[in-house]
Amino acid sequence: MWRKFNGEKIELPIKKAVEEAIRREREAGNRLKVCIGTDSQVHGEVIEFATVIVFLREQRGGFMFIHNFRYKGRISIKERMLLEVSKSVETAYDLCQLFDEYEVDMEVHCDINTNPNFKSNPALKEAMGYILAMGFAFKAKPEAFASSSCANKMV
Repeated sequence: MWRKFNGEKIELPIKKAVEEAIRREREAGNRLKVCIGTDSQVHGEVIEFATVIVFLREQRGGFMFIHNFRYKGRISIKERMLLEVSKSVETAYDLCQLFDEYEVDMEVHCDINTNPNFKSNPALKEAMGYILAMGFAFKAKPEAFASSSCANKMV
């Protein structure tokens, strides 16, 4: 189930909730940009994930919708990074027609470090290829704040 940052559950299907948010912000005179990202943390045999849809108002702050889910089992760090990316891409794909219709720029952020000295780096090329092949704008660390900051605080 999706929720707002304040914990309030979003009862509508996420596509409808996003459309209402876009309409509300437009009526208030705000120009939006959306960033979608996912982060995860391992807790023994359980991996906790959080996907966020971050709405940035041009020069007026922002807000986000959050979806948490769990995965049971052990997987490699590369598999975990690619699972994070697939969750973000899945969300972006579900909403991209809406963003096109309302002319809202959208980026997919991935929590993978561009520095080869980090454990997540081996997944970078595959993640970037996947996101770009889907036709989405791509950001990795340190520019990927939706995943590395926003989603990170939600897991």
